[in-house]
Amino acid sequence: MEGNKKKLRAVLVFGAPGSGKTTFAEKFAKKFNLAYYNLDEIREEYGFSHEAVLSILEIITKAKQSIVIEGELKTEKDRTEVRNILRERGYKPALVWVQTDFTTIKVRLRSKYKTIKKAKEVYDAAVAEMEAPADFERPIILSGKHTFETQTKHVLAGLAKAR
Repeated sequence: MEGNKKKLRAVLVFGAPGSGKTTFAEKFAKKFNLAYYNLDEIREEYGFSHEAVLSILEIITKAKQSIVIEGELKTEKDRTEVRNILRERGYKPALVWVQTDFTTIKVRLRSKYKTIKKAKEVYDAAVAEMEAPADFERPIILSGKHTFETQTKHVLAGLAKAR
């Protein structure tokens, strides 16, 4: 801590469907007693626009607690909008990109959606919109197949470098 100021962190987690991002984000938030928000789920559940979800993010930041965010991060533009909101409110955002091989993703999505057709539809739609991070985003890249302990060590090392 710097003086009496609490260092606010925001861990932004993104990746393809079935990559392991939700599992990692939820476990990481729980392990470090951080609030977890899946912005895609909030948008879909309530039928909100992207702009409305960003307004909700602004409200979330008023709690002044470190957070883990998943969703609304598919493109460089989306990630920049989220990072700008967070920075304006005193947060230090870090991007975590969870990657997994296609065979593992296919198995995970087939298990989740029960049919190959539905799994393929979900994957293709998501990946068509997704943009890899630009160099300036300095992502912490994780394998979605590594253990949670290994992933956590890697993220903590990346957060320490970003100080």
